[in-house]
Amino acid sequence: MKDIEYFPDGKPIDDWFYQVEPPKLKDLGKEYLVTDYGISDDGRLYTQEIQDLIDRIYMEGGGVLVIPYGTYRTGALFFKQGVHLHIQQGGVLKGSDDIYDYPILPTRIEGENCTYFSALINANGLKKFVISGEGIIDGSGELSWRSFWLRKKWNASCTNKDEQRARLVYISNCTDVTICGIHMQNSQFWTNHLYHCERVKYLNCKIFSPYAPIKAPSTDGIDIDVCKDVLIKNCHLSVADDAVVLKGGKGPWADTKAENGANERVLIEDCFFGECAACLTCGSESIYNRNVLMRRIQTENAGRLLWLKMRPDTPQCYEYITVEQVQGSLLYFLYITPWTQFYDLKDRKEIPISFASHIRLQNSRIVCTKFFNAVEEKTQYRLLDFYLKDLDIVAKENGFCERIIDGITVENVVVSLEDNGS
Repeated sequence: MKDIEYFPDGKPIDDWFYQVEPPKLKDLGKEYLVTDYGISDDGRLYTQEIQDLIDRIYMEGGGVLVIPYGTYRTGALFFKQGVHLHIQQGGVLKGSDDIYDYPILPTRIEGENCTYFSALINANGLKKFVISGEGIIDGSGELSWRSFWLRKKWNASCTNKDEQRARLVYISNCTDVTICGIHMQNSQFWTNHLYHCERVKYLNCKIFSPYAPIKAPSTDGIDIDVCKDVLIKNCHLSVADDAVVLKGGKGPWADTKAENGANERVLIEDCFFGECAACLTCGSESIYNRNVLMRRIQTENAGRLLWLKMRPDTPQCYEYITVEQVQGSLLYFLYITPWTQFYDLKDRKEIPISFASHIRLQNSRIVCTKFFNAVEEKTQYRLLDFYLKDLDIVAKENGFCERIIDGITVENVVVSLEDNGS
């Protein structure tokens, strides 16, 4: 009999989180090989032809769009109920680098419902949608990255949305989604964006964007935005921004808007984090996150293990977050600071007070530059009930400051300071 495990607030982890058998291609329905329908790897753009095939599969009762060996170029694709995507080993679905191939439509981006560009892969309102295989989805991001940094030189205050670019995968209002085995790389903007979804699994995926020779700006690995029951397991994430990000809304009245909301029951386990700004981030567009468990993690040259972005123009509550069984190297173990990018209190007279509480970091061995980097800002947020246990830390700087947290428990925490040469 399997032992019962629990989320940080004591609720049992549902059996759904343990059902991690990869989906079988034969169970996804009739296979539609794109090369059987006049779609070739000859370098041409086949957006309309692939979309027509998706529509045909839907009209014929469902099945799976299969990308074989080779590189197949396309613009934005919109999947329909019962139509899945499978990319065979050696197969590449390569997005156009021309923003004109991504229609402008109502969508969700950076904590707001607005009009913006579609993603390469779009799925809305679907049940039991599957992306599988050992192939690659490539966003062809280099042109947009170069353009972004050039725009920044011209206008340092430009926003992320000012550079017109597409996300790689956008899944909204969906239930029972599985993304398995796929390599996702070189996104122009966020790599994966989940909005208002329930029961989504990422299994055995690899997500990549480069820091060099051109840094890929805003290419978050997986953005979780107003979602419940999300599993990220056995994944490899190395991106030029935050790896796993909890979002949900922004602005002084964000908690009153129906389109915003909570992320609950997120389990991240058995993953590897390479270069990234942070392994797990709450913010910067986030109002409520509860029951987040990250465990059995390996890191190598990551930026921050846990980053709590406290946004002064947005009411935020991050609670019952546990990070445990982590080994490896990174810059900062715990990082908590005000986040003021594009700050706008609008018509609200006072800064809303935010909270981070019931945060546990335990059972980990880490080499880092700084162990504890938390800024005290009690006019903006409160830090409550933190628990640090069984930590073996080698750091150049400790930084621990007990007084900035109301109610902190420290048990068997050893921070060994490296000789930094000073």
